Amino acid sequence: MAIGMKAMPFSFVAHFLAVVGAILVLIWCISFRGGLAWEAPNKNLIFNSYHYRIVIAIFQLRTRILTSVYLVLRKKLKKLIHLVLHAIALILGIIGIYTAFKFHNESNIANLYSLHSWLGIGVIILYGIQWIYGFLIFFYPGGATTIRSQSLPWHVLFGLFVYILAVGTATLGYLEKLTFLQNSGVAKYGSEAFLVNFTAIVTILFGVFVFLTILSQPPQEDEYGYSAI
Repeated sequence: MAIGMKAMPFSFVAHFLAVVGAILVLIWCISFRGGLAWEAPNKNLIFNSYHYRIVIAIFQLRTRILTSVYLVLRKKLKKLIHLVLHAIALILGIIGIYTAFKFHNESNIANLYSLHSWLGIGVIILYGIQWIYGFLIFFYPGGATTIRSQSLPWHVLFGLFVYILAVGTATLGYLEKLTFLQNSGVAKYGSEAFLVNFTAIVTILFGVFVFLTILSQPPQEDEYGYSAI
């Protein structure tokens, strides 16, 4: 899937955008929304922790996965690192979604009424399927050589699809939350609105640079002679 570009500049920008995005969301939650909490009389603090957990799952762990591409390690160890990092991202995503349900239930708000929430559930289900399939086929107990070689390009493509869908879902989340806030009195051209919109742009750019980094990986021969990223 390589397209003749050097991956390192794209990866560096993706790492930078991940840090910037995580910081911006933390500033938003603490400076504008009052902080983070798991239990609090102010239920909005619970929802703030949902924002940050989801963002960490999307930004930080995906960036570390890009880093693992450059590690000079045995293939089995790189697979283990890949699985563990994705597992952590999956767990954070599940906790984040649980936090959203917790906030809604404790605030007497309906669940799963928006496109953002539907896509969010879809993303976490697809992500879980992707992880389980990768574990069983490529790690343990491992599929037959033919199944592995035929599955690999589809596994990569499906992973890209799920990640792009996750970035799109997060962007919809920014839009949905900001719309609610503006309907509740937050200034449409105020500093908070600009911060949220700018964070959404950073999220989209991060997704773009992750995609470019993966596409620009040089072909690598796996243990079955199959050329893949």
